[in-house]
Amino acid sequence: MRIYDSILIVIVFFFSVGLSAQEKIEFSSLDGLLITADLYEIENPKLTILLCHQAGYSRGEYINTALQLNAFGYSCMAIDQRSGKGVNSIANQTNAKAKKKGLDTRYLDAHQDIEAAIDYLYVRNKNQPIVIIGSSYSATLVLLEGKENNKVKAVVAFSPGEYFEMINVNSTISGYEKLVYVTASNLETPNLTKLVSGISSDYLTHYKPSEKGIHGSRALWKTTEGVAGYWE
Repeated sequence: MRIYDSILIVIVFFFSVGLSAQEKIEFSSLDGLLITADLYEIENPKLTILLCHQAGYSRGEYINTALQLNAFGYSCMAIDQRSGKGVNSIANQTNAKAKKKGLDTRYLDAHQDIEAAIDYLYVRNKNQPIVIIGSSYSATLVLLEGKENNKVKAVVAFSPGEYFEMINVNSTISGYEKLVYVTASNLETPNLTKLVSGISSDYLTHYKPSEKGIHGSRALWKTTEGVAGYWE
């Protein structure tokens, strides 16, 4: 029953304390493209978290998840990567700007957006390491980027996979020496187990849902079968 108690605490927190307003911002990617992002900041956060969306989506993937993370004591920033379209009535503005400039918008092209977002949020966080969360293709990108990036404290990856022809993700992420949390749908769990087999159990937490679950960070949406287990 712990997760339901936590959800009740979240609801009470929303109404009794309130949260800082969301702020839309822009900052430059490594190639100068302007990245659109939403800030969800609270006073004296436990940690600061970067939120990266899945394929075909936008920062709108986290409009409710970010508020829940706020309630648990974390500040967040959700970005539009250049590879994506939109979700929850929020269009991907970084993708639109990239297309207007004639830039490539494939999955790997978004790696530089995530790297730039880490740099931006790290400075905003008073040069303290941050946590990065990825969903689907961006889950793989945050695993790859987070391994050697000293500005990253820990990594959370929802449904990462071998999505890139030129990169063997399993071998590249082997030997991680910082905390990693991974999860996926029940159907995806066997492949994910293989993907992270080179990460020591000293650093890895792999949540394997007994319920159907879902692909990506939609696992944290209230409409997802098994959502309580993912949050707990």
